[in-house]
Amino acid sequence: MSDETRKPAHGHGIADLTPLHRAAEQRSWYFYDWANSAFATTVAGVLFGPYIKAIAEEAAVDNRISVLGIAIAPGALPPFIVTASTIISAVLLPLLGAVADRTSRKKDLLAGFAWAGALATSLLFFVTGDNWQLGTLAFLVANLCFAASAVFNDAILPLISTENERDRVSTRGWAYGYAGGGLLLALNFILVTFHDTFGVTEGLAARISMLSAAVWWAAFTFIPFRGLKNHPPHHVEAVTGGVVSRSFGQLGATLKDMRNYPVALTFLVAYLFFNDGIQTVISQASIYGTDELGFELGTVLATYLLVQFVAVGGALLFGRLAGRVGAKRMIVVGLGIWCAIVTAALVLPDGQLVPFLLLGVAIGIVLGGTQALARSYFSLLIPRGKEAEYFSFYHAMDRGTSWFGTLVFGLVYQFTDSYRPAIFALIVFFVVGGLLLMRVDTERGIREAGNDLPAVV
Repeated sequence: MSDETRKPAHGHGIADLTPLHRAAEQRSWYFYDWANSAFATTVAGVLFGPYIKAIAEEAAVDNRISVLGIAIAPGALPPFIVTASTIISAVLLPLLGAVADRTSRKKDLLAGFAWAGALATSLLFFVTGDNWQLGTLAFLVANLCFAASAVFNDAILPLISTENERDRVSTRGWAYGYAGGGLLLALNFILVTFHDTFGVTEGLAARISMLSAAVWWAAFTFIPFRGLKNHPPHHVEAVTGGVVSRSFGQLGATLKDMRNYPVALTFLVAYLFFNDGIQTVISQASIYGTDELGFELGTVLATYLLVQFVAVGGALLFGRLAGRVGAKRMIVVGLGIWCAIVTAALVLPDGQLVPFLLLGVAIGIVLGGTQALARSYFSLLIPRGKEAEYFSFYHAMDRGTSWFGTLVFGLVYQFTDSYRPAIFALIVFFVVGGLLLMRVDTERGIREAGNDLPAVV
């Protein structure tokens, strides 16, 4: 039953303030998307890839650098870094989720990982010359903390919203994220584009911009840290031992428990595919624009900025339409648009700004909606009290931590020396993810999880 029906009747003139308290927490929760999107846009989305590639090129011998004894092209380094980050995440995040559902301090852990990630991001300011190793390590830590904090952030969503509110709250959070990330990106766009006016080199402007993302992420995290409450855990499996043994014991219980929710498991597999495609497009778009299409970094920044602000409206639009036709149908529509996007990227003409901008608009419309609805849709398929456990598996495959997609992208580039076939190869992730998603029985999954059916499924 929903939160409202679980509350006692408020007779005797005493008003039920639960909806007001829930709304207040929701407003604070929105600001974590606002905070961490600075890293997702300015750093992971735009500047890190081209910057670390340039640093690696300084250190390259015969257009190759040595990574753990393996010679790779500098252009393949950015996707391989994301791949390594995801492999680490795939091991650690499920264990983290197992611990998270045993504690009431989810908002404290959210903030702790956010601030650790911001600190690691700030180290990118000191990456100069040919020191790509420091940049790689700092980004690995920052990206892992980004994913870890997102586990707690998304696990809080079912605690502060009812089933009928879920799509609205999730899409509004994503809209806040794109607005906040877009605002900082606009400021950084001015700095990078007009760096001569400010008396700095383009490299220093990029480093200052990445440092600003770290400060933004850390500062705005104080809003959810102060505004959210720590909710007590529910229905936790009984396991014994120390922290590590309890987390592994809880992980084992979760893996066994997932067999009882085959619909949620099917969705997770579908999400593994289509989200890997989305995340790879996001993380590699800037290097595709600069190195393949020949645009200046400032032009790519401007286009990415356009994507951010279009995505605010796209997320809200998808949330509104999901309220009429259901989240699953809108996600399927979004995946069809993603297929068209990567197909267009294969044949986009070099140096032609208008087609590049139109592609950016298409990405913006579909980007926020598919991701936000996937989050809220999955929350309906998981049992109460196990939100962090299930979202930890979800986030092992989530934004900035894809590895199937980035591995395919990097390998195709390695063999073809072109980003066009690399980005088009991602169409298989959208097709397979969409086909699997169409097999998900929404009503059955919600019933199996013991949640209430929303007004529109």
